[in-house]
Amino acid sequence: MVDDAHKPTAFAAVILAAGKGTRMKSDLHKVLHPIGGRPMLDHLLDSFADLSPARLVVVAGDRREQLEEALADRDIDVVLQEPQLGTGHAALQAKEALAGFEGYVLVCFGDCPMVRGETMRRLTDALDDVVKVAVLGFRPADPLAYGRIIADGEGRVSKMVEYKDASEEERACDLCNSGVIVAHSDDLWRLLDRVGNDNAQGEYYLPDVATIAIDDGDTVKVVETEPQEVAGINSRAELAAAEAQWQEYKREEAMENGATLRAPETVFFSYDTQIGRDVTIEPNVVFGPGVTIADGATIRAFSHLEGARVGEGCEVGPYARLRPGAVMEARSKVGNFVEMKKATLGEGAKANHLTYLGDATVGAGANIGAGTITCNYDGYFKYRTVIGERAFIGSNSALVAPVTIGRDAIVAAGSSVTRDVADGELRIERAEQLVKPGWADRFHQTMKKKKADKS
Repeated sequence: MVDDAHKPTAFAAVILAAGKGTRMKSDLHKVLHPIGGRPMLDHLLDSFADLSPARLVVVAGDRREQLEEALADRDIDVVLQEPQLGTGHAALQAKEALAGFEGYVLVCFGDCPMVRGETMRRLTDALDDVVKVAVLGFRPADPLAYGRIIADGEGRVSKMVEYKDASEEERACDLCNSGVIVAHSDDLWRLLDRVGNDNAQGEYYLPDVATIAIDDGDTVKVVETEPQEVAGINSRAELAAAEAQWQEYKREEAMENGATLRAPETVFFSYDTQIGRDVTIEPNVVFGPGVTIADGATIRAFSHLEGARVGEGCEVGPYARLRPGAVMEARSKVGNFVEMKKATLGEGAKANHLTYLGDATVGAGANIGAGTITCNYDGYFKYRTVIGERAFIGSNSALVAPVTIGRDAIVAAGSSVTRDVADGELRIERAEQLVKPGWADRFHQTMKKKKADKS
């Protein structure tokens, strides 16, 4: 063994994503399908972040242009595997992109997004002057058709074999190959160059890197992890299973950090959802991307939030919708069937029910009555509504933007406001009410008589 000071510090990752993904039946590249609102490839790239890789290479094939577009703003090389001749051949396509690089090279799969950085670190830490190759293994409840790893109690591998080429005795082994492998660059390229395709599929298998190393008398070691961490995603059903697994993790994380989930299995998070302490989330709440919930807030049942910031002690819902740009300042409240978009609800302000606030700023302590809407769109452009502090907007009011309602102003129920309202002013914008005593009685009598005559 060598000490850590003599281990190479440089680290590179090669992500294989050249498969056609035919079982997904989609025009979207398989590794760009989302989990928690984010492409599975991005989840995998996040796992590498803690390892600070010096280089990242993605091996693409079908729909290469989609991957290039998705990774355009990152320092990641995208190389082409054409034709697709197996995983060993795919890994070899990264050799030119990593020319001149010296250090550890880890090869993994873009459709296995749950592998954690900690696990990758354990795998690279297994290498030393004696151990030339390290592979990641797992023990599933049903080994199915996974490739097998034959190893002793110390994790030293004596053989790796694909299921199609395995004997019945080898298939009885429950230690399976995830496909994730790491070796020093000097060793990896040397071994990959020697991989052949004399097998049932006629392909160049990546695990043969380990087999060749063993035949050379070098030591190969297996590091084990949990099956769910290396689960591949090749179909819509497997994508749904991965989503369920990821959501379960996020729910547990939220509760561990001090949030109360009344019915955890009905709450759905996004990859970037931030939940504070003492937050209460009722059943059937969905968080889209870009949501931050401050301490002490309550999100009531059947609410949908996306691109929204909810302040300390706020209350949302039930049946509320916060769209991108919605901001609720401390102790503000939106109730049932309230929708906000590009709108700020000031501290302590409230819109308790049946309201649309779009392109609006609502001052602290203002009250928005039921049925109020900000008319912000004329079919071509959006306009802004500004409502001052402590203003009172009566029920069923239409505020036609651009318009400003002053502080402490009152808009009478049923008004359509098209001009600014001054501070402290009462504005009534509705037709004068007509009163006709006895008219309804005479109407009923006349209609009843007509109905009787007709029958």
